[in-house]
Amino acid sequence: MEKKQFKKTDTVFVIVVICISAVLWFFPTGFEKPELMKNAYHEQARVVSVDNSDLKRVGLILAGEQRLTLDIESGSFKGERVDGINPLMGQMSYDKLFLEGDKVLAILKTDGDNARIISARAAELYRLDVELVLFALFGLFLLWFARWTGFRALLSFVFTALVIWKVLIPLFLKGIPPLPVAFLVVSLTTSVIMLLITGFSRKGAVALAGAISGVAITAVLAVLFGALFRVPGTARDFAEMLSYNGFYTLRLTDIFLSGIFISAAGAVMDMAMDVAASQAEVVEKYPGITRKELIMSGFRVGQAVVGTMTTTLLFAYSGSFTFALMFFMAQGSPIGYMFTMNYVAAEILLTLVGSFGLVLVAPATALLGGLIYRTGAPEASLSS
Repeated sequence: MEKKQFKKTDTVFVIVVICISAVLWFFPTGFEKPELMKNAYHEQARVVSVDNSDLKRVGLILAGEQRLTLDIESGSFKGERVDGINPLMGQMSYDKLFLEGDKVLAILKTDGDNARIISARAAELYRLDVELVLFALFGLFLLWFARWTGFRALLSFVFTALVIWKVLIPLFLKGIPPLPVAFLVVSLTTSVIMLLITGFSRKGAVALAGAISGVAITAVLAVLFGALFRVPGTARDFAEMLSYNGFYTLRLTDIFLSGIFISAAGAVMDMAMDVAASQAEVVEKYPGITRKELIMSGFRVGQAVVGTMTTTLLFAYSGSFTFALMFFMAQGSPIGYMFTMNYVAAEILLTLVGSFGLVLVAPATALLGGLIYRTGAPEASLSS
């Protein structure tokens, strides 16, 4: 009867999360700018022809304007052929060159009555279709492999993405203190993810308690060592651009520090779940195990997992840092100088604090597991 009640409760919780996700999908962020869309359409288009005669090369940089002929493939202007442009600003990270046959996202400017197109610009390669296909393949494989658990994992993925985009980012932009906001949002999403995957069980309670404690530890370490490192928030990409766009009162350094424990939250959850699940198995197989023995069992599992998890965040972060490392090495920068630069120090802080919190969550979860699994109901009837 108890297990049936757990299953019923879990199903109700899944439905609640689906409903909340649906509400978040349509919930405005408060930063929509409908005036930007006035007499402007973002449509899919195909490049029919390209004219590069106005482009000029200055060293490695191309500047000028690419002239294009576009066939509109979506929206109310579908089927029309228009002349468009692709202005190049001389910035390799932003500029792109289009070829005949490319599918692009075109920005169409219309007259006051939206009756005809007065100008067109190819903004980016059109990638939404490929992105949707990739997400669909990911979701289908997850459902095929993990069935009901896969559905809940996919739901937790969508829910977390919506909370980050619809709640966390707008609150940051509104100037709400980033550190407490980030901790509350991460705690909320972690709770939902854990309860979706494990249900309302003691295993879920142990994993959730361990994950929240790990996030809290990482947050404290981020604040403490962030003050010692004195890395400004402007060391991160796009931070300075936010200031130039009118958000000069934002606490960029606090947002950067918040990003440290946000980035580590996923790995912390994995570690907490590993220890909690192993302790649940031990309790199921050996109902008479003592609290001390169970804690020591959790410690041993944590020690084994920590052996590989300590480098998890190093691999994760260094992958996006590869070009910077190549640049500094190619310049012959002394390693001591390189490690003291704001940009590099930010990556070091991010990696080491995240890894430190990841290591500390294992013993914390083992201790909490010993307390939760061995408290309350008779040992043999504890739900895992």
